[in-house]
Amino acid sequence: MRIVFIGPPGAGKGTQCKRLVGRLGIPQLSTGDMLRDVMRQDSALGRWVARNLNAGNLAPDHLTMRIVVQRLRCDDCRQGCLFDGFPRTVAQAELIDEYLARTSEKIDRVIELKAETPILIARLLSRAKLESREDDNLDAIERRLKLFWEQTTPVLEYYRRRNLVAAINGMAKPDEVFRNILTALSA
Repeated sequence: MRIVFIGPPGAGKGTQCKRLVGRLGIPQLSTGDMLRDVMRQDSALGRWVARNLNAGNLAPDHLTMRIVVQRLRCDDCRQGCLFDGFPRTVAQAELIDEYLARTSEKIDRVIELKAETPILIARLLSRAKLESREDDNLDAIERRLKLFWEQTTPVLEYYRRRNLVAAINGMAKPDEVFRNILTALSA
């Protein structure tokens, strides 16, 4: 099963994916985590990615796809995976569909986690303190939210046309969100 989680930064995608990993036995592919790994490398690419992500920008589609495809080739992804915050653009959605079609695979379900902007900002600022994340400062958060609404919302429409999206209230308590996700996956 290949499941896409889409929602604004701070909606709980990572939290819910981590819970599903144990339940479904498939890995979580967080492009954010993968890009932060690149940032930690002492390389020109790492420094470039760090500058852009810390400013609240998205990584270019070609770089994100390269990282995702490399990860999908790992043995633990053969039975499926949870895409945490990917794809973020329609171009990425089309590219992943093309890649999966070449291997006779597809996206099975898209979980949209809905959340309100003021609560997202508060969650992200709190996370910044807990995790010491430079990309969770107010300017970067506002920029990432704006990019989400502009670039990622059309991805939801792309998947809605294929009847793959289940909208879940990400503002509910985590256990309730998780139960609603399980219900959506079994539908």
